[in-house]
Amino acid sequence: MNESPLTALFGYFAMLSLFAVGGANAAIPEMHRIAVEVMGWMTNRQFADMFAIAQLSPGPNVIIVTLIGYHVAGITGALVATVGMCGPTCLVAFGVAHVWDRFKDAPWRIAIQAGLVPVSLGLIGASAFVLAHAADNNVYAGAITAVTAVVAFATRINPLWIFAVGGLLGLSGWL
Repeated sequence: MNESPLTALFGYFAMLSLFAVGGANAAIPEMHRIAVEVMGWMTNRQFADMFAIAQLSPGPNVIIVTLIGYHVAGITGALVATVGMCGPTCLVAFGVAHVWDRFKDAPWRIAIQAGLVPVSLGLIGASAFVLAHAADNNVYAGAITAVTAVVAFATRINPLWIFAVGGLLGLSGWL
């Protein structure tokens, strides 16, 4: 289909926003699939770099959507992608919030909330896998990703120290 990039950005991110259980980070695999594999807007490396910038920037993680939009169509693309990702979800959340609060003790509500926790965790885990695959360009990068995951999971070391070590390894030319 020969649609404009702005229409594609809005359509993909509006649809994605409605199914992104667990927030923007849970939708990373689908964002990657659309931006890299389906539309060819960027490479794996560019996507991984945009994710890193989004994580390091102050504010919400959804900023990756803005960066993708900017990469595709400049300032207008950034605005369209951000509105596409945030607009529909905000409207649905506004409507659901009124009903949801009314049934705070209903068994079905408690069951839905309990069921969404593992779904969200699974989607976020899938996001981590897709990003690691996109960012690991060689054996050393893969080993660093594996060691980082183990250290982050098994210790209480502040993640900023892990970022600092990764940055130093990158500066040294290992990655």
